[in-house]
Amino acid sequence: MLVLTRKINESINIGNDIEVFIVEVKDDHVKIGIKAPKNIPVYRQEIYKSILEENDRAASTSKDALQNLSDLLAKDIS
Repeated sequence: MLVLTRKINESINIGNDIEVFIVEVKDDHVKIGIKAPKNIPVYRQEIYKSILEENDRAASTSKDALQNLSDLLAKDIS
């Protein structure tokens, strides 16, 4: 992990297309601004984890539904 020290209005670049700005530091909070192309999604970590969990649930549900359908079709053939 890279750890950097930045002051308000200073920034870092990630690759050629992403810039992260320090907007405000207050008590134990830091506000950051992110400039990135629209095709690059930017999520807070807790939102990203929620999206991954929901995708896993949806994929699991789809597999279960396909298995149930397969079981039903196998019964019809017998």
